[in-house]
Amino acid sequence: MTRNSPPTALITGTSTGIGLAAAVGLAQAGFRVTATMRDLTRADTLRRAAEAEGVTLDIAPLDVTDGASVEAGIRRMIDRYGRLDVLVNNAGAGFVGTTEQMTVEEARRVFEVNFFGVWRVTQVALPHMRAAGRGRIISVSSIGGLVGRPFNDAYCGAKFALEGMMESLAPVAAAFGVSVSLIEPGAVATPFVTNAVGLDRAQDPSDPYAPLLGTYLETLRSAFAGQASQRPEEVAQVIIQAATEAHPAPRYQTSAHVRAQVVQKWADPSGRALLSDSQRLLGVVPAQG
Repeated sequence: MTRNSPPTALITGTSTGIGLAAAVGLAQAGFRVTATMRDLTRADTLRRAAEAEGVTLDIAPLDVTDGASVEAGIRRMIDRYGRLDVLVNNAGAGFVGTTEQMTVEEARRVFEVNFFGVWRVTQVALPHMRAAGRGRIISVSSIGGLVGRPFNDAYCGAKFALEGMMESLAPVAAAFGVSVSLIEPGAVATPFVTNAVGLDRAQDPSDPYAPLLGTYLETLRSAFAGQASQRPEEVAQVIIQAATEAHPAPRYQTSAHVRAQVVQKWADPSGRALLSDSQRLLGVVPAQG
């Protein structure tokens, strides 16, 4: 990234999963990494992983839902290293529920982390990159940013918004030497699914959606335990590719399984094939015709 000293990277959401693996992996690739998270009391797993791989990380607080925290986190990095070469927007949160089940306040919380959190961090980081005439903005999206899935109305809505934001920003940022890339994983073996809010609705006998949600969650758990699932380290390698290759792509699907779903959607503009596929996830036989 630079001629005279090792490049720098700031990553959000590094306490577990993809963010943790990306922080360690980028440090192994020669980056000076600022690994951030909302709650530093959860940093022990990251510290142990870094020690095990013999790398050094600068672990710092950053809450993507708090503008002052974002400002302070990026200012801290600029003061420490003098520049920001790579930003990895990774912090995210899941919430299971249909539009009818969720309140507007709950939907707002999903957007706060998955969309507006990325907006805040990117908005503060981009001026430093633009002034330097270089930089890379890498945002961890999801197959859920390209393909809507049942009971993910707010989550997919936020990820669709993220995809649109970054796709719109990319050509403008490129005029100033800043590349924009989206990372699109599918099932990844992380605590993300088990930590999603709203899973208990499947056990509520008064909820008319409970049987469908129960079937969907079983299908989802099978996917996350099966061959379609990836390890966080595999997704991290794609992030590292986007951070280091000479001409980064606007989008990276992290597996053949994800690419197949994207091809299915793009091949059928009517959306009927995707609807039928989603219905099968609920145990519903699609209507013929």
